[in-house]
Amino acid sequence: MSGDRLQFENPIEDAISRLRFSPQSNNLLVASWDSYLRLYNVESSSLSLELYSQAALLDCCFENESTSFTSGSDGSIRRYDLNAGTVDTIGRHDDIATSIVYSYEKGEVISTGFDEKIKFWDTRQRESLVFSTDVGGAVGCVTVSGNNLVVCVDASMHIYDLRNLDEAFQSYSSQVEVPIRCITSVPYSRGYAVGSVDGQVAVNFPDTSCSNEIKYSFRCHPKCRNGRLDGVCINAIEFSPCGSGTFVTGDNEGYVISWNAKSRRRLFELPRYSNSIASLAFNHTGELLAIASSHTYQEAKEKEEAPQVFIHRF
Repeated sequence: MSGDRLQFENPIEDAISRLRFSPQSNNLLVASWDSYLRLYNVESSSLSLELYSQAALLDCCFENESTSFTSGSDGSIRRYDLNAGTVDTIGRHDDIATSIVYSYEKGEVISTGFDEKIKFWDTRQRESLVFSTDVGGAVGCVTVSGNNLVVCVDASMHIYDLRNLDEAFQSYSSQVEVPIRCITSVPYSRGYAVGSVDGQVAVNFPDTSCSNEIKYSFRCHPKCRNGRLDGVCINAIEFSPCGSGTFVTGDNEGYVISWNAKSRRRLFELPRYSNSIASLAFNHTGELLAIASSHTYQEAKEKEEAPQVFIHRF
């Protein structure tokens, strides 16, 4: 294993679903299936806050240093005042709420769910729900960068312009052709990368040196079993905010690998972690990578050792 392990006074009792660094500090959100949202100060190596939420938390995001949001297994979208230590529900989906992101361009929270809907919430309004649209399938994951929102439904991708949400301006099957497990945006651009349930990665990376886009796919975590190539589910994928084209992947067998999207090269692999890699998160400078080593409920025989969070320093 690689990196410094974060210490929690009360151990995380169920699977970690998401790690998110604050956009301007090294405060780290940890959402988990034990219904707790935890705020950890990486600089001081201390737990700042631990809030109970009455449902398994499947995703989380920051609005700013004092406000965050989660999506829950009960469909609820919850808001957390990180200064006051309070929680309230701003709305809900009709089924499990799978993903949540914050759009700084719109000043709104965007959530998705198994009810096949994308919902937009503006907590400055009396009625927080400001827009809802049906995408025709249960949403597995979502990412936002600038005015571009990418929503993944099974193996399909729907791209929305946040300035015109009447319909997706682009919908197509991804290059991986199997269900997409995770997605990440290229910082400050329209590019993205996805990871699939069978170990494939598809990259769509704008080339700033010309008008073209770099598009390709590859198997990043292949394993050979019984003489045949078998892919391992990629649970997490994250671009570095440094603009270098570096991204990392984490799989269900505990491996974290760093890649360069521009050169299509594998950069390095960290020593194997004892659990699956459930989530990855870069801090705002790209110097720290948070790694959630945790079971993910993806496989029946998956290890269920105590979830842990590590910080790898670049």
